[in-house]
Amino acid sequence: MRNSILVRSIAAVSGIVMLASVAACGDNTTASTDSSAKSDTKTETVSGNFSGAGASSQQAAVEAWIAGFQGTNPDAKVAYNPSGSGAGVSTFLTGATAWAGSDASLADNEVEQSKSVCASGTAFDIPVYISPIAVVFNLQGVSGKGKTLNMDAETIAKIFDGKITKWNDDAIKKQNPKVDLPDLDITVVHRSDKSGTTKNFLSYVKDAAGDAWSYDLGENWPNEVGQGAKGTSGVISTVQQADGTIGYADASQAGDLGTVAVKVGDDYVPFSAEAAAKVVDASPLDDSAKGDNRVVVKLDHNTTEKGAYPIVLVSYDVACLAYKDANTAKFVKSWLTYVTSDEGQQTAASAAGSAPMSNTLRQKVVKSIDAIKTK
Repeated sequence: MRNSILVRSIAAVSGIVMLASVAACGDNTTASTDSSAKSDTKTETVSGNFSGAGASSQQAAVEAWIAGFQGTNPDAKVAYNPSGSGAGVSTFLTGATAWAGSDASLADNEVEQSKSVCASGTAFDIPVYISPIAVVFNLQGVSGKGKTLNMDAETIAKIFDGKITKWNDDAIKKQNPKVDLPDLDITVVHRSDKSGTTKNFLSYVKDAAGDAWSYDLGENWPNEVGQGAKGTSGVISTVQQADGTIGYADASQAGDLGTVAVKVGDDYVPFSAEAAAKVVDASPLDDSAKGDNRVVVKLDHNTTEKGAYPIVLVSYDVACLAYKDANTAKFVKSWLTYVTSDEGQQTAASAAGSAPMSNTLRQKVVKSIDAIKTK
């Protein structure tokens, strides 16, 4: 995890309490705010202290966004705590932060809970960060930056369910005939905390692996296989430390670890931002998402589109549609406008290797951002 001063500044409880006085959805100022912000257009600058918390997968992108945003808003001080999706949404729902980052869309009960912190109506979520989830491994003589092993969805599911326990299992060998695989135990590493990355990974194996995966979908790891590690950095560091390990994490953090090329149709596709974008662009929005102005992508994990990588993380920002504090509303609208602009998306791509959202998706997101107001 990076040693960002801004990230560290919010880690202390006292810091969150102080920032909450200006960032909370339930503040008592009643001045009006401009609601005409458009993505890719300059807006009036904002000032004050503002905080967010949530998805650790967004950390590199958020650090770059903060630098870019504060460059044009020098009187705004923005801090982000990469505490994890579940923790970030929970903090937002107490009113302690202006927004949250989450690798999972809001659950119905979270939308309902948001009524208590938003000035009127509910919170909404919009995609801001699109990235492949890499299945990472550490296998002496096989792994390394740019090195891959081929696996289909069934094989991945059986490994993470403890049904394939050796690296030289026939299911892996048949898909990698030119690789000398060792007779070594597989050690699964998964997230120990509530995680949107986990939910996205589980969504893939549940949809694509058929009967090989029988667990319900959720943000918590569902079985007792392997060992848990907290946060994206925890998974990566644990996999790095031991031979024979395998885990899953936002691909921007894969580093020098080996990664899995996933079977799509008749091909094995390694992760890339471009391959992740293909899946998102081909996937519909989830019309069943309850609440106003929500933009939730329903990923097609069973795609056979050539060159598409199906294990994708769509990370969202969560905000109120209405804030009691005009300055907070102004900040959130300006922040989300920048983050989802072409400039913001390219900034994230450079910093974290994410896939910039398409113009078609951006148009839907901008409509939601424009709806932010002061009560």
